[in-house]
Amino acid sequence: MIELQDIAYLRSGTADMKTAIDFATRIVGMELVGQENGTAYLRADQRHHCLAFTEGRSGVLSTGFTVLDEDALEQAETELEQAGLTVRRGSKEGARLRHVTDYLAFDDPFGNRIDLVTGQTTVPGRVNYTRQAGITEFGHLCLDAPDVKEAGRFWTRTFNAKVSDWVRDVACLMRIDPVHHKLAVFQGDKPGLCHINFQVETIDDLMRNWHFLTANGVEIEQGPGRHPQSGAIFLYFKGPEGLTYEYSYNVRRIEEGEKWVPRTFDISQPGAIDMWLGPNARVSTQYQVEPTENPFD
Repeated sequence: MIELQDIAYLRSGTADMKTAIDFATRIVGMELVGQENGTAYLRADQRHHCLAFTEGRSGVLSTGFTVLDEDALEQAETELEQAGLTVRRGSKEGARLRHVTDYLAFDDPFGNRIDLVTGQTTVPGRVNYTRQAGITEFGHLCLDAPDVKEAGRFWTRTFNAKVSDWVRDVACLMRIDPVHHKLAVFQGDKPGLCHINFQVETIDDLMRNWHFLTANGVEIEQGPGRHPQSGAIFLYFKGPEGLTYEYSYNVRRIEEGEKWVPRTFDISQPGAIDMWLGPNARVSTQYQVEPTENPFD
């Protein structure tokens, strides 16, 4: 079993770099770390970046997860190949562009490009947030797959992910540490990213962000609301080129040794997505770039 340590980043292609950066900084509040070779790096916590935009066709390029060290990466390569997946070790240039020591890449059974990385660069200084959105950390990633049950099997049998809760036929919410979910898979006909999440420090931050987004003409896709699964108060909003962002506050933790049995929620029941009974329309997905246009490097 492959031991994931944490989420690492999202790499996203953009046909309009200026607009993508402007939204991520001026609206979301992230720090622009720098730009090189057609890629812009954005930071929200101690990671060198959690979001990278690369000039080209719009769409997800890859999502990254960290493993402990080089030995763990080598073992992951063996286990993925034994599971019948095509794996490619990253190049030195690819690692440099990702700001990691080494990495490998593979497509999950549903077509999502995944990077496993080791040695992700840590930046010790304070984040220079562009505005005071109250962000404390890069919270979680949500991928799409046509069958969330099969996706749950893949992530829990191949990796150390544990199912925290289900939304029947709609979502599988999984943890790799005490946080209720660092990874979720939502039902979608094509591979892609459902949303990228940032935790905020207080409920006041979330509500101030709601008013700020509304005043700036940003499309609110869901919220403010409260998920019954994680207990988090949430706000989803739509960025350029189909990339959905989320702020959330006060996510549930499931500590090691705690007896936890995954629950199943039915989306047809009131409050199954939002305890405050707000609209639960599906947020938009940024689709995965086609493999022929999405090189491993």
